[in-house]
Amino acid sequence: MSDVLREKTLTRPDELIAAGLASPRLAEALAEVAALYSVAVPTGVAALIERPDDPIGRQFLPDPAELRVLPEESADPIGDDAHEVSKGLIHRYPDRALLKLTSVCPVYCRFCFRRARVGAGTQGVLDDAALDAAFAYLLAHKEIWELIVTGGDPLSLSERRLAAFSRRLRGLDHVRILRFHSRVPALTPERITPGLIAALKDSGKTLYVALHANHPRELTSEARGACAKLIDAGVAMVSQTVLLRGVNDDVETLAALMRAFVETRINPYYLHHGDLAPGTSHLRLPLDEGRKLVRALLGRVSGLCQPIYVIDIPGGYGKAPAGPTYVARQGEHWLIEDWRGQSHVYRDACEEKP
Repeated sequence: MSDVLREKTLTRPDELIAAGLASPRLAEALAEVAALYSVAVPTGVAALIERPDDPIGRQFLPDPAELRVLPEESADPIGDDAHEVSKGLIHRYPDRALLKLTSVCPVYCRFCFRRARVGAGTQGVLDDAALDAAFAYLLAHKEIWELIVTGGDPLSLSERRLAAFSRRLRGLDHVRILRFHSRVPALTPERITPGLIAALKDSGKTLYVALHANHPRELTSEARGACAKLIDAGVAMVSQTVLLRGVNDDVETLAALMRAFVETRINPYYLHHGDLAPGTSHLRLPLDEGRKLVRALLGRVSGLCQPIYVIDIPGGYGKAPAGPTYVARQGEHWLIEDWRGQSHVYRDACEEKP
């Protein structure tokens, strides 16, 4: 391992070049990319990268392709702004709200839909005034049953900040579920300490951690150990994955990733179609290609390994299932297609309502 990798998280193109993770001939273009979108590659992540264009490198190393912005792309591709009820608090669905507790991550994904709003030069942690406003809204809206905590990466915060946040949630009796979305257990697993777990559990809520991972190589033995610490402490875990060109756009990789989640006691949850974030078209698949990949999973892997393929509708209209359809009406009966592609007739057999 190079001395550069031993020292620190890599945040500049010259550091990536010195570590052998980028070509010197790309220095100028990479500096332009890094000026737009933050770069952070921790030691453990850098050690997973075999070459810049491998499935790990494509996720975290800046690429000159990020300078190409298509007309369809937007700094707010899923419409957070349309549903922001106070600074950092999004209320898009009736029974749940989302709080962007921080705008900082330990590692920055090159496909992130919030890439223009996180990283260096942002506020960092929500200030006291913003948190007060968010809690006032949550207290006034008894229909909110679940709070999703994201950012940035909320598990990058100190144990002290997380504990203070958790304790404050005790006063919201109607909020029963607390869900943290994070890359930390996989990419910086050393952060999952007894103190951090205690800080998360201080809320007294039913606790979930949604682990974001896109390739089976991210689930190292250290990552699996960190997840085991959370799960053994009573924290339920689900997964979220983004479908990405050159990362997981083949059925063998997707199957291996979903099996790895299940082996780690993580329930496969969302497989996201790539959002229309600026400079990400080189990583995004056509929707039809994604649907074919999800279809290929059916029958190939256990039902425990089947994620929900979703697309966030641009403009703030929420998620919609985007997977293939296996059932179609034909006259007075249905045609149902099995995982091999063969169609079968099904007829409803139900008593009429009295």
